[in-house]
Amino acid sequence: MIRPFSALFGLFSRDLGIDLGTANTLVYVRGKGIVISEPSVVAIDTRTRRAFGVGAEAKAMVGKTPESIVAIRPLKDGVIADFDTVEMMLHYFIRKVHVQRLMAPHPRVVIGIPSGVTEVEKRAAKDAALSAGAREAYTIEEPMAAAIGAGLPINEPVGSMIVDIGGGTTEVAVISLGGVVVNHSIRIAGDEIDDAIIQYARRDHNLVIGERTAENAKIAAGSAYPLEEEIRCTLRGRDLLTGLPKSVEVSSVELRDAISQPVNTIVELVKTSIEETPPELVADIMEQGITLAGGGALLLGIDKRLQTELKMPVYRADDPLTCVARGTGRVAEALHLYQRALASGSELRRQQQASS
Repeated sequence: MIRPFSALFGLFSRDLGIDLGTANTLVYVRGKGIVISEPSVVAIDTRTRRAFGVGAEAKAMVGKTPESIVAIRPLKDGVIADFDTVEMMLHYFIRKVHVQRLMAPHPRVVIGIPSGVTEVEKRAAKDAALSAGAREAYTIEEPMAAAIGAGLPINEPVGSMIVDIGGGTTEVAVISLGGVVVNHSIRIAGDEIDDAIIQYARRDHNLVIGERTAENAKIAAGSAYPLEEEIRCTLRGRDLLTGLPKSVEVSSVELRDAISQPVNTIVELVKTSIEETPPELVADIMEQGITLAGGGALLLGIDKRLQTELKMPVYRADDPLTCVARGTGRVAEALHLYQRALASGSELRRQQQASS
């Protein structure tokens, strides 16, 4: 429940919506929009346990740090794996965007979290935000936030399907009348696609490459469906046999085969969600189409692959990378309008089960 006087305090604070992603953290500031989009990476000085760098600065250090500095991704599969480091990261971002003024209250924060998290993990996200300086902290499940950010009619009696492919999790939700009707979440997404490219380079080319090289290859030539004009890119790393630098040119056809397993798993998840959706809502989705959000929505051909497999329209949301952040921001701007959305996850499902 929203606390008394929050509306009054909200007039003077810059309330925040945060997409606390495995790969990237985006921060939406009330009245300003998205002001931060940086990697979810913190460089820690192991001698002092203090942050040496956060975000883009820290990501540039990955694989290049001396022994005393460790670059950490504190979120794993969309959930907090290192509470203290997440607190440092949130503290940095909150201080960066929230101008401190005399008597100015700390901000209210709405955090997007995966729908499959436990109550303990949800509590950890709230506690991290409160410890980092938030006045109040709320959580909203990422598929709901993505649907709000994508402009879907979540409060109307119409079925809307959102597929949010992030760095650590892929989530599929069917939403109607402000609540989640069907929801599935798996911890297979962009990171697993990157890992598949790393394993392919090692297995087929005896080439050891890093995460950044794999991610760059995925962006440049990764695809989920045959392209009109296939692309080639170069993988650079270390030869597994000689230990010397080596580069290999690969095609989008080879990469498509390399990442087929995680992509197939994502496609099957969407199919399963359709199978569990009530017929009337399936009819709505066939008319309205499926909306893709998250960084994974930018994988070449993923929309065509789903459209071919499901026989229904599939669309990328406008700027899919920022959908969850924009959704959390809109909720932060009008908490009183989204009480049902804030309880759209396990709490709402428990309420529905209790009443049935």
